[in-house]
Amino acid sequence: MARGKATSGVRRIFSMLIEEFIVTPFQQNARLVACEKTRQAICVDPGEPTPAIIETLERRKLRLQAIALTHAHMDHIGGVSWLKKLQPEAEIILHEADAESYYALPEQPAWLGIPRSQWAMFGVEYERPPAIDRVWTEGEIYRVGELSFKVLHCPGHAPGHVVLFEERKRTAIVGDCLFAGSVGRTDLPFGSMEQLMDSLINKIVPLGDDVRALTGHGANTSIGHERLTNPFLTGAYVL
Repeated sequence: MARGKATSGVRRIFSMLIEEFIVTPFQQNARLVACEKTRQAICVDPGEPTPAIIETLERRKLRLQAIALTHAHMDHIGGVSWLKKLQPEAEIILHEADAESYYALPEQPAWLGIPRSQWAMFGVEYERPPAIDRVWTEGEIYRVGELSFKVLHCPGHAPGHVVLFEERKRTAIVGDCLFAGSVGRTDLPFGSMEQLMDSLINKIVPLGDDVRALTGHGANTSIGHERLTNPFLTGAYVL
């Protein structure tokens, strides 16, 4: 997908508005999540500068209170600097265990083995991102208007990866922990398959089969569907 282009779709779950934008060459799912009553919103994982995000904020008359990051890989934070400049009142929130990766954003393309000479061609030349405004805390309840997200620290794909769970709406933003039919890679710096499996089995699966899982890449799914079919959760995959 060309840089800066995005596709979007709207899902209303009671009083929660979710609009998705597929961005970056990695087809990452950036999201605006808002309380329809109060119009308070967060942008989850802006992977690259995406004008459709600002257009949606304006069109839907949403107030962006935070840039909420599940983790600090480049395809999830590449648009943070751009969005913060346009929405300076929005606080940047990230788990402290991912701060090192966050500030190393300009060097992250090397983690994937992309030659520096090709960074511009692939659209992965980054400036140092702005300062983190505050950090996620395990178990905290983060409110967006009338929505309440429980923060679950789920390391493995990244040491500071978090999942945001809205219990009343039975919806979890799982980022790159869990995909439809797969899980996040653990071969990047600071990754751990052992930690990821522990996060899946002890933090994510117990949320409940009926919980919708909003993934960082690909199609959304449900925890129940993945528990029954995902080889990493059925026991087909063995460490």
